This record gives sequence, structure tokens and C-alpha cells, in this order.
Amino acid sequence: MFKNKTEQRKHWEKYAKGRLVGRTIKSVRWFSVPEAESMGWYNRPIVIELDDGSQIFPSQDDEGNDGGALFGQGSDGDEWTFPVNGG
Repeated sequence: MFKNKTEQRKHWEKYAKGRLVGRTIKSVRWFSVPEAESMGWYNRPIVIELDDGSQIFPSQDDEGNDGGALFGQGSDGDEWTFPVNGG
């Protein structure tokens, strides 16, 4: 599908920008037990709900095999961890 890794990275960067740039976070919550069960997941990750009704959430891998933790860093250098909740 891609000629090289550079082309692949550009594709996924464009994909992410098209869905996320300009959006506003409206809500943050945890996956409910029924939501996790419907996906066949044992872990319940954080869900970030955007202003257009979209939702994003971390997975343990790019195949969506289970919920995952989310990490970040504040502008002050403070490290963030948003862990998963067990079923």
C-alpha cells in the first residue's frame, strides 16, 4: 500500500490531522463495563469525547485487542498517566 515508511507516516499524520485538528474535548469518561464487553475487552480505557460527537480511546495495539493506557505531558513538564480500569 505504501512505497516507504515516509509515505506511510505522512498518510497517518494526514489521517489524524483531518480528524483531530480544530476539535474540542467536550467530555472525558471511562468505558463502561457493557462497552468493554461488547468489544471483547477486559480493560476499560479512558474515552475522550469531542465536540462533533466523535470519540477516541487508547487500545493496547493497532488491532484493537484491548483497552490501553494513555500517557502525556503537561506544558509544565508534569507527566500524565491515564490508566485502564479492569472489567
